Amino acid sequence: MSEDRSEEPKPRRRQARGERRIAQLLQAAANVFCANGYTASSTNAIAREAHVSPGTLYQYFPNKEAIAIELGERLLHEMREAHGQAFVPENLALPLPRLLDAVVDPMIEFNCANPVFLALMHGSEVPGRIAEEHDALHASLLARVQEVIAHYAPGLPGPDRARVADMTFATFKGGLDLVLAAPEGPERDATIAELKTLLLRYLAPLTDEAAPASPR
Repeated sequence: MSEDRSEEPKPRRRQARGERRIAQLLQAAANVFCANGYTASSTNAIAREAHVSPGTLYQYFPNKEAIAIELGERLLHEMREAHGQAFVPENLALPLPRLLDAVVDPMIEFNCANPVFLALMHGSEVPGRIAEEHDALHASLLARVQEVIAHYAPGLPGPDRARVADMTFATFKGGLDLVLAAPEGPERDATIAELKTLLLRYLAPLTDEAAPASPR
């Protein structure tokens, strides 16, 4: 019986080593995709970045597409969690400036922590499965933005609400590029603040919180 107990941890140790190796390879792939883009990257480059042989890489992933799919699915899962933090119902009780903080901050935090997300999701020849999941996530996010706009501007007609959601999301994505390009620290913080100001000035006149126009 003691021999059986001594053998039990070994599969778990092997599994843990395998999970660490997969995490190492995925991080290396993220670095390579960020530097070169998905199309120009290769499994050899990923293996070099991970400091392993190509043969070791192929023990875990048969090709570059399989690596991208695994990495993309993990990123999309984390992105959905960020959406969940941003769009909780209680945030709708906040004034619009605080609502923007609650929505924008988790999204920026995720993208700053995972710069490969944009490089992989918006690259050419990204695996179709990942592109489809990203498109579904994008549609879900737009629907959430429309729900928020409907709450703050209940009198806005549906087509206008959809147009405002599209513009809001496009503005955020454009500002996000500037945020990611800014050095960490005061410059990035100032860029984030400017993005929030831009969104607030666009959305506030559409909402019930807008101040009455001053007489001319």
